Amino acid sequence: MIAHHVLFWLKPETTEAEKLAFKDGLESLKDIEVVKHFHAGTPAPIERAVVDTTYTFSLLLLFDDLAAHDTYQVHPLHKAFLEQFRIFFERVVIYDAH
Repeated sequence: MIAHHVLFWLKPETTEAEKLAFKDGLESLKDIEVVKHFHAGTPAPIERAVVDTTYTFSLLLLFDDLAAHDTYQVHPLHKAFLEQFRIFFERVVIYDAH
């Protein structure tokens, strides 16, 4: 199993309408056949010193194996998401774990 966790910090000038479109774009990624588990969300209202709530959106995907992860990376839906929405990223951090 491979966990692919992506945290997005969108640019401060991103409008609410653009944020909604971004969230819809994230949702489109669940249609990629190699994605076994999908979760997209925003920071939970948890206030603890060790919890980072500075990001705008979180994407968590689970894949069966590294081959599925690699298939996802070149999938047309993933490429389309990046092409359309990367202009909104101020920062992106990715954690991949197995």
